Amino acid sequence: MLSYRHGYHAGNFADVLKHIILVELLDYLTLKEKPFDYIDSHAGAGWHKLNSEQANKTSEYATGIGRLDADDFPELEQYFSLLYPDRKTTGKVQKLSRYPGSPAIAKHYLRHRDRGWLFEIHPTDYAALHKLMAGDTQMRTFGEDGLQGMMGRLPPPSKRGLVLIDPSYEIKSDYQRVTEQLIRAYHKFATGIYALWYPVVDRERINRLERQLIGAGIRRMQLFELGLQSDTTERGMTSAGMIVINPPWTLFNKMQPLLPKLAEKLAPETGVYRLEVLAGEDAAPPRPRQRRNTR
Repeated sequence: MLSYRHGYHAGNFADVLKHIILVELLDYLTLKEKPFDYIDSHAGAGWHKLNSEQANKTSEYATGIGRLDADDFPELEQYFSLLYPDRKTTGKVQKLSRYPGSPAIAKHYLRHRDRGWLFEIHPTDYAALHKLMAGDTQMRTFGEDGLQGMMGRLPPPSKRGLVLIDPSYEIKSDYQRVTEQLIRAYHKFATGIYALWYPVVDRERINRLERQLIGAGIRRMQLFELGLQSDTTERGMTSAGMIVINPPWTLFNKMQPLLPKLAEKLAPETGVYRLEVLAGEDAAPPRPRQRRNTR
């Protein structure tokens, strides 16, 4: 199915969580001079206009990035600097007119010897992505299935890498396919950093995904979740999460105070968050699935 277009959802609360973590991972990789490879399995168009017909049809950014003030989050200076590049020089924050996708964020961090591999199967979004990256010798774009494409790039030439897996989950079988491919990728390139995004629409599907990843023998794995309300049996995404394999040692400590703060700003009465060490030295018995934000 090719009906999903991320332009309808750009800048929503799920994007906020995903891109905050992506910035942290990319920033960590640039601390060493050694080059790295960035692989994006579902890259999208690259940039999204928030005044477009797509964005205005759902206005999801209004309950996402639209509720956050950069001045309230000095710990997210790098994330907000990508959104408001003129803020430091002018001292002013203008109304946000467009929002960066993961390829645009990665492009900002890639250095001379780093490489990016961007996969997008939707023909319209791929055309926009390919145009955006035209002439960029570091970023290569592919209009093909990203889960298959990433396997062909592992292990990367640099032997250092970040793989972002961000499917739409339009088809229910996507959950199982993503899990199986991630496990295969890990066993092929066990030292890489993997970031898997998922929506919370049906909690049992996420529980199953977690159990399978834990049972695969992955040594280090952390989970971060953020939502506008608790789980519900009604239709629609209530929360979104990121599972990070081989996370930087700084990530959990950064997200631990940040998630409740974000939940409070995004949904003061109903916001929820969750963070867990799924595998590693600090892994603990399962805790309550969500923590309600309290005022």
